[in-house]
Amino acid sequence: MDGRRRSDSFRGPYELTEETPVYVISVAAQLSGLHPQTLRQYDRLGLVSPDRTAGRGRRYSARDIELLRTVQQLSQDEGINLAGIKRIIELENQVAALQSRVAELQDALEGAAAAMQQREAAVHASYRRDLVPYQEVQQTSALVVWRPKKAKD
Repeated sequence: MDGRRRSDSFRGPYELTEETPVYVISVAAQLSGLHPQTLRQYDRLGLVSPDRTAGRGRRYSARDIELLRTVQQLSQDEGINLAGIKRIIELENQVAALQSRVAELQDALEGAAAAMQQREAAVHASYRRDLVPYQEVQQTSALVVWRPKKAKD
């Protein structure tokens, strides 16, 4: 897991996003404040896995740079080891995926509820109210006792 969510929508060839891999390892190291060998180690461990060029060169995105900074902050400031950081990243990715799925399901549920209300309204509109008998029920406090008829011998 490398902390990325790829957009499935098509982007133009020159449109840059935070996930566009544009930085070579030396620039990424400079932007993140880490040594290039540290970036290679993080890649080997699966903490931050940049995209690769056809020649297998690493290309980092702005999101990768931010993730590198986060890994460094967790390691240096919080004292978390790299295995723990990897697990944290995996769990954060899982939470993000689940939140996305919940949002999708909520949208689907809202759509289904709206469709059901439309169908229900169509059914109610189709009632022929002129054929429905109406009798007013009178409220009474009388007690009615039922007794079976006796059989005649």
